[in-house]
Amino acid sequence: MDILHLIDRLEALLNESSHPLLTPKKVLIEEQRAWEIIDQMRIAIPEEVKKAKRINQERDRIIAQANEEGARIIELAKEEADRLTGESEVTKAAQTRAGTIVERAQREAEALKLDADDYTMQVLGKLDEDLTKALSIVRNGLLKLGGERAYAPAPHATEGSVDRVS
Repeated sequence: MDILHLIDRLEALLNESSHPLLTPKKVLIEEQRAWEIIDQMRIAIPEEVKKAKRINQERDRIIAQANEEGARIIELAKEEADRLTGESEVTKAAQTRAGTIVERAQREAEALKLDADDYTMQVLGKLDEDLTKALSIVRNGLLKLGGERAYAPAPHATEGSVDRVS
């Protein structure tokens, strides 16, 4: 039985009771009914206390479970933050490494270009020498062949040009 209901019954018993003459602060109650209510209270109070203890234990269990879940969520969040930080650091390291590789590739490409330009200059210089020698040989040959005839440039030829011999 609910303890509050028993208290209500006890209160009703007191309200229904009569006041003896000349003693307004005292009441006459039906003793048997009062003892029944008190006995029922003795039974109900331990039940209410047990119920309150069970509720407190359940509350404590729920709070402990919530604390464990909260701690687990915090730990997962820390792990995720560490993972993201690690990924960020790996990404930064990769970007730094990529930048270094690109810079080195650009330096090597520039060096190759310079080497290619040097090689081209050497080849063209050698070709110029060879062509100059060949031109000199051709002119000397023409001079020798033209010894019987005078080597004379054609009227349309410019200075430094050689007439073709047919």
